[in-house]
Amino acid sequence: MTSSYPWTPDSAPIRVADLQARLDSDDPALRHVFTEIFHDPIAGQSPINNPLNGALVSVKELFDVKGHVTRAGTRFMAEDAPAVADALPIQRLRAAGAVMLGTTNMTELAYSGLGLNPHNGTPENAIHAGCIPGGSTSGGAISVARGVADIAVGTDTGGSLRIPAAFNGIVGFKPTQATVSRQGCKSLSQTLDSIGPMAASVETCSQAYQVMRDDSATTEREIDPVFIIPDNYGMDDLEPEVAAAFTHAVLRLRDAGHDVRTQSLASLERLKSLAVWQIAAVEAYAEYHEALQSYPDQFDPRVSSRIARAQTLSALEYRTTLNARNDLIRQYQAEMMGKVLLMPTVPILPPSMSVFDNDDTYARLNVQVLRNPSIANVMDCCSISLPVIHEGNATGLMLTAQAFSDQALLQLAALCEALLEA
Repeated sequence: MTSSYPWTPDSAPIRVADLQARLDSDDPALRHVFTEIFHDPIAGQSPINNPLNGALVSVKELFDVKGHVTRAGTRFMAEDAPAVADALPIQRLRAAGAVMLGTTNMTELAYSGLGLNPHNGTPENAIHAGCIPGGSTSGGAISVARGVADIAVGTDTGGSLRIPAAFNGIVGFKPTQATVSRQGCKSLSQTLDSIGPMAASVETCSQAYQVMRDDSATTEREIDPVFIIPDNYGMDDLEPEVAAAFTHAVLRLRDAGHDVRTQSLASLERLKSLAVWQIAAVEAYAEYHEALQSYPDQFDPRVSSRIARAQTLSALEYRTTLNARNDLIRQYQAEMMGKVLLMPTVPILPPSMSVFDNDDTYARLNVQVLRNPSIANVMDCCSISLPVIHEGNATGLMLTAQAFSDQALLQLAALCEALLEA
């Protein structure tokens, strides 16, 4: 029986050996991408008709993998005891026949959308030479974009799957938070974290999601296939190349008969004044304050300084922000009524690594890249970034739908993907 997928159980050992040879030769394209290669036996015991049988999967370094230390892009976790069990999503992928390649580089504690890591080095963008990969799932994106992994498993707290996907010309899918278990995954924000895949296609992302998702997840909702471009949020300050690519993508959708509308959204206007940073800062501080006190010199100061902001907040301020978020979710859902938000994933092209010597530039660009994709995390949505390669530039087209409409969104995204590739 011939597989219709780009991987097979028989080819997996050959591909793993090829990866190791490239790493041994210090291939610049893979530099700083992986933090560990597993060298696990390749069993290939899954049924032949399982779509993930023999697929190669890279694992973001904040998932537990049995027998390996979960470092989460840090120095201070390097001497922790190895994990005694796989994180639940990793268990499910293994059971489906997927091969875990190794752990991939990431921003320390997943707390940035840029992808820089001063401890492990930063992988270079796969399309734009000398530029950042995007983050926080930086190594995962490059492993897929360079063709060594079929699937990258990562997390998304404010765009960490979709930003690097957009910057590197691949697909990144942030599912509804509650549909994929976070058991065995280091947390940045219990409120905002989601687990999902990156891959070269919507189909492969969908296959990985079907395997990882909880069977008990809420019944799927349908979506209204009407696209809404918000004219009052996220569409300003677009770099010319991003604006041109987005216009090109929208024309493709309209020419194919899709209903694409532009309107203001009151919920997004209110989002501008929501102190979203408080949520991740407080929840990360609750998780890592002991490490901050014990190993202050082992942190990336650009991460620790933002976590430390939690110390300036009261419990009342934090709770007020969470309440305001819940109100916004209700308003957004009522306003959209199942329609799909359509935006550029990121308003800029990936910046050169050379500009990040300045902390102010780092802070400004981090806010800029997180602005659009974080809508889905704040509003408890599912969201996907599709690659738009226009005039040699890699950008992303982001589709965002209401919670628990993941399957419908993936189906719609596959249609859009075909139009963009035509």
